[in-house]
Amino acid sequence: MSAVMDYELKAKSVADCLQSYRRDESGWKVTKKSNDVVVSWRPSSEFPGNVYKGEGIVNGSPEKVWECLKPVPNGLRVKWDNNVKKFELLEQIAEDTSICRTVTPSAAMGIIAPRDFVDVILVKQYEDGTISSNATNVSHPSCPPQPGYVRGFNHSCGCICVPISGEPNKTQVFSFFHTDLGGFLPRSVVDSFFPSSMTEFYSNLAKSVKSLKDF
Repeated sequence: MSAVMDYELKAKSVADCLQSYRRDESGWKVTKKSNDVVVSWRPSSEFPGNVYKGEGIVNGSPEKVWECLKPVPNGLRVKWDNNVKKFELLEQIAEDTSICRTVTPSAAMGIIAPRDFVDVILVKQYEDGTISSNATNVSHPSCPPQPGYVRGFNHSCGCICVPISGEPNKTQVFSFFHTDLGGFLPRSVVDSFFPSSMTEFYSNLAKSVKSLKDF
């Protein structure tokens, strides 16, 4: 099988996986709740860690919310998401599929060193107006592990923007963080990092959407 087909198949299976996470209510344990978001987790079937699900309503049309979330170089996400320092396109595989490198800053008061991730990302639109980004780790010849960064691995992860019937200026946003941070981090650090960073993700996303001019 060609590398391109392999990348495309991998990305498509992530989209299916995230839809199943969204629909399957069983086994999730709520770990953090705020006015904006409910964060829950369950053990991952892909690596010895957890998959985290965020679910919240953001004030703004799905188009606006997507504008802030979409995975493109020089996009808005690098500006508002504290966990994304740099986002680079390595290869455009198809119109809706790309391979990208994401660089994250150090976190948890420096306990978590800067990391980079190489993912295949599929942007998928559904007939009901739902739009999603779906990503998982791949290796790419142009981007071996880099000095100064711990290479982390995203498993099936991404965001889903769902229109709310009768509420054109609100969007239901599901986010799935499913990351092996790599390196030798204490489990307690990892387990406290994701819920708090996801809560912050929603509040920063909401601010970013609010600051967008109408379009």
